[in-house]
Amino acid sequence: MTLQADQTGSGDIPVRSCFLGVESSLLGKRWEERLGAEGSGDERHALLLTQRLNLPEIIGRVLAGRGVSLEEAENFLNPTLRDFLPDPSRFQDMDKATAAVASALEAGQKVAVFGDYDVDGATSTALIVRYFRGLGRDLAVHIPDRIAEGYGPNLLAMESFRKQGCGLVLTVDCGTTAFEVLEETQNSGLSVVVLDHHEAEPKLPAVTALVNPNRQDEDRKYGNLAACGVVFLFLIGLNRELRNRGFFEQQGMKEPNLMALLDLVALGTVCDVVPLTGLNRAYVAQGLKLIARRSNAGIVALSDLSGLKERPDAGHLGFSLGPRVNAGGRVGEASLGARLLSNDNASEAEAMAQRLDKMNDARKELEDSVLLAALDQAEQQEHRGCVIVAGQGWHPGVIGIVASRLKERFNLPALVIAFDEHGVGKGSGRSVPGVDLGAAVIAARQQGLLEAGGGHVMAAGLTVLQPSFAGFTAFMQERLDKALIQASYVPTLGVDGALSPSGVSADLVDLLEACGPYGTGNAQPRFVLPSVRVVRPSVVGEKHVRCILTGQDGASIKAIAFRSLDTELGQKLLNTRSLPLHVAGKLKKDTWAGPDGVQLIVEDAAEAS
Repeated sequence: MTLQADQTGSGDIPVRSCFLGVESSLLGKRWEERLGAEGSGDERHALLLTQRLNLPEIIGRVLAGRGVSLEEAENFLNPTLRDFLPDPSRFQDMDKATAAVASALEAGQKVAVFGDYDVDGATSTALIVRYFRGLGRDLAVHIPDRIAEGYGPNLLAMESFRKQGCGLVLTVDCGTTAFEVLEETQNSGLSVVVLDHHEAEPKLPAVTALVNPNRQDEDRKYGNLAACGVVFLFLIGLNRELRNRGFFEQQGMKEPNLMALLDLVALGTVCDVVPLTGLNRAYVAQGLKLIARRSNAGIVALSDLSGLKERPDAGHLGFSLGPRVNAGGRVGEASLGARLLSNDNASEAEAMAQRLDKMNDARKELEDSVLLAALDQAEQQEHRGCVIVAGQGWHPGVIGIVASRLKERFNLPALVIAFDEHGVGKGSGRSVPGVDLGAAVIAARQQGLLEAGGGHVMAAGLTVLQPSFAGFTAFMQERLDKALIQASYVPTLGVDGALSPSGVSADLVDLLEACGPYGTGNAQPRFVLPSVRVVRPSVVGEKHVRCILTGQDGASIKAIAFRSLDTELGQKLLNTRSLPLHVAGKLKKDTWAGPDGVQLIVEDAAEAS
């Protein structure tokens, strides 16, 4: 048994020898059966979970493969906030932050929020807007334009807040490394409270309070929280502070309903691709219940526009709702996502959602164009430690998505930089398990190779000037190459077991859903259909390959491999010449085929020996 990184996002876990003997699949991955910590995914542990908790055998296997102990199993299957919520005061500066905002509210001082242009930033902003609305207070809100302003606080926006009469600014999902801007803002008489989750340095900006579970003086137990998760904890702390001060009695009002905000927390948590374990898992599980009740006009509008007719799950948030919220920040109006999620008017929300949908279509076109150029450039390079590509005139709003695609294609950390006509490059990167990309980018900035840069373990953003690009590239290649070696990184695909097409049913999918919500840190179960034959393959939609997989007993299942046409996987499915394949993927209800329809979402394949 060895320890290797699982690219499914389930983290570092012990693994057995390769599954079905697949050392290198069509996508260059080693297939390995998922095991929990310290071998807790073995057959005996799975059987013990099944018997002790009266669970179906398949659920016992899935839980064991994720390292769920007997003591944790009930909370894992039914995650509640009661079991996972910490006391907000455990975080550095939290009490300072809640006291500062409570005092501003008591004094009738106007408060502002400076957010970020992604889904985590939009949901974090909307959380505070909705809470303040519950207090009968308005906020000044600013979401920066990705191209014109870039990431993080800037002096023009802060000066605008001051001119509007604001006395305190909350920065959400940003601010931890904005040293100069926040120091100057604080010195101007405008107090600043930072609510963030990005990697921090030993030095912190001079502000009234900085709440961040990834401060270096924190224990990092909650370092996997998205910014919206941090903001929710802040609101719990603020609510308690206001209650202790008698604020609600003095104002003759009820306390805002914090639990009604969990739909926003769930959306931001899933879309920021943080691990769905512990508190994050409870956030998403409870938030999905709220989304199903259709109480947030903005989320309802997005759901209807994306054709969501079934019970929502984390996949719907990450792949249907999130990209549309993100579209405003990428190629359109940066503030539109936050405004939509803060809106209570159904008709206004519908109109905003339609605008975001059109922006999302434009984003897809831009993404395809940049991805094509980036892939062409990357395939001509020799990669050491990472993939780094750069282009003149590439749209900065899509480079993060392109970096994710390159990471998937080459199984390496990837950075994509878009240079403008002035030689200023905006970059975005995505990492692989075991390699801290945010720390590497911060180190490059500290070496003077970047104008700005930061992030967290799996993602980072940066600004680099053209003359420094070669030096930055060399630095990152050397550092990340060492990190990959140190992590003993091998691209792997975690597998939960083998199934035949005849063993797949809608009832099985329903059983598996009991182990959700799925996402990073709790990967959706993946199964291999061994030695199946591909029947009637065809290309559909945007480079997807569709087919039917037939087992040795004649039973079959529909399958589709998304965005695979230009990959070895897609080409093999189209040209198997009747040779059998081991096919790996995830099971999903096929609503077009009726209530009992199931299909396999193909993720990888290997030739059957």
